[in-house]
Amino acid sequence: MPDVNSPLLNSEFRKLFLAQIIALVGAGLATVALSLLAYELEGGNAAILLGNILAIKMLAYVVFAPIIGGVAHRFDRKRLLIALDLVRAVIVLAIPFVTEVRTIYLLVFLLSISSAGFKPIFQSTIPDIITEEAAYTRALSYSRLAYDLEILLSPALAGLALLFFSFNALFVANSVTFLLSACLVLLTALPAKMQLDRTGGAWQEITFGVRSYLKTPRLRGLLVLYLGVAFTSALIIVNTVVYVRETLHGSDFDVAVALAASGAGSMFITLLLPRILDNTPVRPVMLTGSGLMGLGLVLIYTHPGFLALLPIWFLIGVGWSMVQTPAGKVVNKSSSPQDRASYFSAQFSLSHACWMIAYPVSGLLSTWLGIEITAMIFAIGVFGTTILAAIIWPASDPEILEHTHHEMNHTHQHIHDEHHLHADVLTASHSHEHTHESLSHSHVFVIDDHHQKWPG
Repeated sequence: MPDVNSPLLNSEFRKLFLAQIIALVGAGLATVALSLLAYELEGGNAAILLGNILAIKMLAYVVFAPIIGGVAHRFDRKRLLIALDLVRAVIVLAIPFVTEVRTIYLLVFLLSISSAGFKPIFQSTIPDIITEEAAYTRALSYSRLAYDLEILLSPALAGLALLFFSFNALFVANSVTFLLSACLVLLTALPAKMQLDRTGGAWQEITFGVRSYLKTPRLRGLLVLYLGVAFTSALIIVNTVVYVRETLHGSDFDVAVALAASGAGSMFITLLLPRILDNTPVRPVMLTGSGLMGLGLVLIYTHPGFLALLPIWFLIGVGWSMVQTPAGKVVNKSSSPQDRASYFSAQFSLSHACWMIAYPVSGLLSTWLGIEITAMIFAIGVFGTTILAAIIWPASDPEILEHTHHEMNHTHQHIHDEHHLHADVLTASHSHEHTHESLSHSHVFVIDDHHQKWPG
């Protein structure tokens, strides 16, 4: 029996979801090609080049996602998404012609800036199309599933393509996928952008998302949980190949199977989460997932053999997906429709800041102390972040909150709503100096220009 809450019943979501899958698979092909290009240019030092590329990518995500998200409301959303896809297509197509390492760094930096703009704005668009909560929960699961499939399918597709073409063809394929993504976005009917004019200058606009995010208790809790996800996933990504090959004396195939086990765990729980979240609040699900990650890290300390390693990696994959998949619901609940792009950009930036820290720390500690001791250190940290998140994000977390506005005077463009009521002006939107009278009331509360502090 078909799921009546499936977002795939919505034709506009189908187009965007297909665009996401195509672009992700293409990016996965380019990741394989970049590794081969690094080896061609640097030989045995390719790992250093790839590590630097990863650091540049994270830096671009952290710095530029909130900047683009902060000013995204000034642009037509569809045109902005298409433009970013076209820019990504051109940049990827230029990479095969590179002969100098510094040029690769520049192109990857520009490509990452474009992705830092595209991905969170794309994510903030989904709840405007899928407005029913059960369907939106399933849309988030599909989105997470697309990332898992990319991890599993892209290496296989790249290997098949390399039987017939050079690795440069993978960059061309990625460029084509970005063009196809742009075409699908063009064919998608997106809701018109909502009028918005923030108080303050350019700096206030750019920092609005991060400032508002950090003022929201449930989002601070989410960020703490993501810190645990970052260190857990970094340990797996950075150390699986070393542990399987050096400690267990396994093969390259064994490495692929181990990584696939964590991906399978993530996919397994992703398929179950929509029905779980229909009846269970997000907070206990995410805290449970964080606890499972900590348990998996403790089990790594037991020095598992290969067959014992697979269910541990599977369990860890289940845990991090239980945290990451519902994150969009938490961000969406915490933002008004016109501010979603800024909030999703802040989530994108701050979460990638966690990975920017976790990757080098994981590599250094596991090299100095071994993966088992590092895993136990991280396990203590993850249990700590789980407890801290439970404290920061209160169990009683109502959407409707009573609060008081104190009298204030300011000037900015505004529409008439419960915060801007006067009878002498009938236009929908205008700008003039105006006064907010002192007011106490209750409504769905989010941090925005008129609600700068979470009610105590």
